[in-house]
Amino acid sequence: MAALWFETALLPGGWSGRVRLRHHAGLITNIETEATPAPGDERGSIALPGLPNLHSHAFQRAMAGLAESRGVPGEDFWSWREVMYRFAHRLTPDDVEAIAAQAFAEMLETGFTRVGEFHYLHHQPDGRPYDDPAEMAARVAAAAEATGIGLTLLPVFYAHGGFGGVAAGVDQRRFINDIDSFGRLLAASRTALAPLADPVVGLAPHSLRAVTQAELAAILPLAGAGPIHIHVAEQTAEIDASLVWSGARPVEWLLANAPVDRRWCLVHATHMSDAETDAAAATGAVVGLCPITEANLGDGVFPAARFFGAGGAFGVGSDSNVLIDAAAELRTLEYVQRLVLRARGVLASDARPSVGASLFAAAANGGARALGVEAAGLAPGASLDLIELDGSHPSLAGRSGDALLDGWIFAARRGAVDGVWRRGRKVVAQGRHVHAEAIAQRYRAAVARGS
Repeated sequence: MAALWFETALLPGGWSGRVRLRHHAGLITNIETEATPAPGDERGSIALPGLPNLHSHAFQRAMAGLAESRGVPGEDFWSWREVMYRFAHRLTPDDVEAIAAQAFAEMLETGFTRVGEFHYLHHQPDGRPYDDPAEMAARVAAAAEATGIGLTLLPVFYAHGGFGGVAAGVDQRRFINDIDSFGRLLAASRTALAPLADPVVGLAPHSLRAVTQAELAAILPLAGAGPIHIHVAEQTAEIDASLVWSGARPVEWLLANAPVDRRWCLVHATHMSDAETDAAAATGAVVGLCPITEANLGDGVFPAARFFGAGGAFGVGSDSNVLIDAAAELRTLEYVQRLVLRARGVLASDARPSVGASLFAAAANGGARALGVEAAGLAPGASLDLIELDGSHPSLAGRSGDALLDGWIFAARRGAVDGVWRRGRKVVAQGRHVHAEAIAQRYRAAVARGS
């Protein structure tokens, strides 16, 4: 039985002082407040529950910065996607493992302790399956094991290149499955993740562009009790194409034709009408927001104020991994709303006026649910997934309670996160992953091979 002691910690009931957490086999067994540290306790300053990263394409970490040169006028998401396709076709399983480990280590360093990997790079470059259909999923699992991050794997069903069953293009051949091959992939993925400490396997119909109504109905039962994620309404061109295909907007069509509920995560959902926004909030589905990527790709602005006002749940993700930073995702979410609405404190509430605290609590709760984690936060029975902030950091000086979250999210740089524990194991110390250099060395070799 080991124990950690902190000067202050954010517990489910709020901030408490002199907090002692005992843990065993990766789980919190007991929490004392106003406690005296015992000999042998590891002592820290400020403890927060780990944040979930509910949407990642880990392999895209290695193309960060490669799509920032303007090729032709009118650069947008679709031209970026062509760059991504060309990049993806060069990657070997070894490359994917090395790149994912780098991405996961960086996530941990910023306070993300579990990742939802929206995994669609399944096959060989010519589209043929590997001998093990979960070869690539196993490499993602190996990267999670090496770094210590919690993994919710979301194998992606991708069958078509456009609404209504349009044939997929040659650039999509590494992603494509039919229902039978996807069932085999899903079963093999569960086997690949079984050795991890607390794996979760869900599934992800890629988008309404990539799956027909019949295929969607056929694959949903394969999720079992796992979460279901889908890209939806990210781009205005998607809205237009959906209207041509079905006469309905994407979220409108999805809510009318699929059993969307609290198990679902609607990734992006950027372009919703007021009626769609209210209806999506009422389902209990979590919306997966990726503010840095959405800004990078020029997606548009999610109607956050209305959605949150309707009681909607959300979490944040790093998506394309162009810049991995948990606090920056939350900060960008609020700042974009301020720019659009020309107001401040948009995503706080009268009940909790701290913007940082409101964002953190919502992202922690919504993200955990979206990633299939029943017990989360700093509570007995939960995995010991914990962020330690450096109480001596200038942006946290003289602050207490929710003001610590405001200082971290809006005023601090990366140095504010001092330590991170995942499943009771300290994986980040003094702001760096404990295996950062070895992971980076393998990553650099993978990038050099592919360049």
